[in-house]
Amino acid sequence: MPDRKKIQYVYVVSDSAGETGESVVRAAIVQFLPAAIELKRRPFIHTTEGIDRIIKDAAACGGVIVFTLVIPQLRDYLLERATENQVICIDLLGPIIASLEKALNQRSRHEPGIIHKLDEHYFRKVEAVEFAVRYDDGRDATGVIKADIVLAGVSRTSKTPLSMFLAHKSYKVANVPLVPELVPPRELFTVNPAKIIGLTINPDKLNEIRKERLKALGLGEEAIYAKVQRINEELAHAQTIMKKLGCLVIDVSNKAVEETAGIIMEQIPLR
Repeated sequence: MPDRKKIQYVYVVSDSAGETGESVVRAAIVQFLPAAIELKRRPFIHTTEGIDRIIKDAAACGGVIVFTLVIPQLRDYLLERATENQVICIDLLGPIIASLEKALNQRSRHEPGIIHKLDEHYFRKVEAVEFAVRYDDGRDATGVIKADIVLAGVSRTSKTPLSMFLAHKSYKVANVPLVPELVPPRELFTVNPAKIIGLTINPDKLNEIRKERLKALGLGEEAIYAKVQRINEELAHAQTIMKKLGCLVIDVSNKAVEETAGIIMEQIPLR
């Protein structure tokens, strides 16, 4: 456990859910790891009383406030109170909104929570996430027929993380593991190969990833799962299947999930 005295608290304040602010802060604090930074999200702040409580807490622990308040009165009040109490305060949206108002010659709506309204897009995304969970790792082959995208590859080629990332972009994704001992589902050979993406990886890279996975599970590196010979057999088997399918194959060896997803989305635009 880190020394509590050394923890830097960052309060993410919003008049909506606070997801935007938290995402930005998390992206920023990666640059300061392993510093002990703890986020405290304070969503749906609609009153000056709520702001007063946050200012009091932040002042007591030397915390920093990062906020995405779009209601001008609340934003101005927070900045004023933060100055009075010598609390560092960072406005994420204010400068951007002001610049856009000037560039567009148009007033902002100053309406919190617009991005997260329960519209058709929101429900489509939720449905896609549920789909990815239901048809993960070949649990139900019927998902291959229903999916917008089908990912196929050996274990640890980022099939599940990719499925979830694409689901948050509203794609319905099923993924199928390719294992020498298992016959691929017949559905995989009946759907349009244009919606199938094969995932491959450098054997040495996969060996490294699988060793780390075994270590995380408390298992020894001697397991066949991480043996070079076994990995080569699996990759060769997967390559044979992908060739039969005639699908696009992406090497994920040195690609982040976001990069691979970008390639897939270019190949398969969302209908």
